[in-house]
Amino acid sequence: MSEAPVLYLVVCAAPPAQRIGELADLLMADGWRPCVIATPIAASWLDCDVLAEQTGYPVRAQWRRPGDPEPHPPAECAAVVPATFNTLNKWATGASDTLALGIINELLGTGVPMHVFPRVKATLAAHPAYGPNLRRLRAAGVVIHDGDVLRDPDEMTSSGWAAVVDALRPARRSAWRERGN
Repeated sequence: MSEAPVLYLVVCAAPPAQRIGELADLLMADGWRPCVIATPIAASWLDCDVLAEQTGYPVRAQWRRPGDPEPHPPAECAAVVPATFNTLNKWATGASDTLALGIINELLGTGVPMHVFPRVKATLAAHPAYGPNLRRLRAAGVVIHDGDVLRDPDEMTSSGWAAVVDALRPARRSAWRERGN
């Protein structure tokens, strides 16, 4: 039997990031091999050693040195969870000033399915750059899911991990089919 498909789980600095290990567990139970890639601030909120042990792959937040081996297998899907205002706007313009942005910018040109689960305040979502940048990402093939999936009534904790897993399930099935499984 083949190994499970690889999902690059790109984590930005929004409150749900603090509980990303819960999502990683659910993704593994659903048949994914998640590889966590965090923005620098998100990485400072995570217990990277625990996540690495949990997933079997190191959490990446910094560029590797030339000649160093690639620590993650190639992605078969990517999910930006939670996706912040800052990351989404930079991504839409092609900025690659963090490893997380560099990776999702590169993946955008590969045809790897890409899913985004925004966690953006209403006041920031009203910014004039936000809507056009989401449209630009959608036009490039990025699937942008309802941002309310990651909101609890108290606005400070994550919920909806099951909805994220459900939204990614068709991509996992597709990855298995492409492998001939």
